[in-house]
Amino acid sequence: MLSRISISNKLKNACNLTVTRMSSHFTYNPDSVGTNKFQGPREKLNMFQAINKALDQAMEKDKSALFFGEDVGFGGVFRCSMNLQQKHGKDRVFNTPLCEQGIVGFGIGVANTGATAIAEIQFADYIFPAFDQIVNEAAKCRYRSGNLFDAGSLTIRAPCGAVGHGALYHSQSPEGYFAHTPGLRVVVPRGPIQAKGLLLSCIQSKDPCIVLEPKTLYRAAVDEVPVDYFEYPLEKADVLRYGNDITMIGWGTQVHVLQEVADMAKKEHDINCEVIDLVSILPWDKETVCNSVKKTGRVLIAHEAPKTCGFGAELSATIQEECFLHLEAPVQRVTGFDTPFPHVFEPFYLPDKYRCLSAVNKLVNY
Repeated sequence: MLSRISISNKLKNACNLTVTRMSSHFTYNPDSVGTNKFQGPREKLNMFQAINKALDQAMEKDKSALFFGEDVGFGGVFRCSMNLQQKHGKDRVFNTPLCEQGIVGFGIGVANTGATAIAEIQFADYIFPAFDQIVNEAAKCRYRSGNLFDAGSLTIRAPCGAVGHGALYHSQSPEGYFAHTPGLRVVVPRGPIQAKGLLLSCIQSKDPCIVLEPKTLYRAAVDEVPVDYFEYPLEKADVLRYGNDITMIGWGTQVHVLQEVADMAKKEHDINCEVIDLVSILPWDKETVCNSVKKTGRVLIAHEAPKTCGFGAELSATIQEECFLHLEAPVQRVTGFDTPFPHVFEPFYLPDKYRCLSAVNKLVNY
């Protein structure tokens, strides 16, 4: 008896239909900024493969490093830890119970002993049970102990953001919650090169770090990634495209949306946009952002998280304080809406290129 899937496939072939996946709201742009900083051979990798390489090299370099989380022993749901347990052993790469608070609490203990802890939260949406451990323990450890103890060798990885079918519990972008917490570092890679280099930098950092990895980029993003160990600069934004008319700021997947918007704005309206990948949410690169705004006088900030108290609000406030006399129009924020993340209405929720281009026109015509 034919299954429903095989019948469906036969019908598609008979009708000569082409099935196109419509969930992606962006076109990935291979990285060309800052890649010359890293010398040596390169290999073509997607983002989850680059993360896998980073974890492997970090554990090779630091024999005290432990990697743990839900299902990481067999490779994880996104395959970022493939073959690591076979190579480094079950004592260093191991599964944990389904308890995010326990995962982070264990990581804090490991870090306090001087060893290196790399924790995976399976989805960023489920990091909230560990919120108290991260905010009240890891972030404050050095301060409250008078520098006697710290959780600086703790790195937490978490897949985040829209993926096309994640709905309300597998699509959230929680960077704004953690940006309010002194003592943490929060970064978001836009592709494989940053994913590898930022993760290695965070593992070496003396502060507890959160790496939020846009899950839709795990397979969609492919780059020529340096083979050797390298660290990508923390605290520094990347200017991906230079322009004089509008500064556009994003991070993660949204960077690729904004680059497409910049192409459309130039082609359709002869507007030259400067595109900045913030890269680091906490701390963030105020100098690069403000220098750009003082040049262009107009600003668009785009992120997937809801608008109210999203990190774009902090950027907007700082720009108003630092660049007020240079602004030619109010700062525009194009974001997710103040609702739970929808399922079938995801395309309407996301700050896609058309919503962003509309904001560009509004800025120019203000």
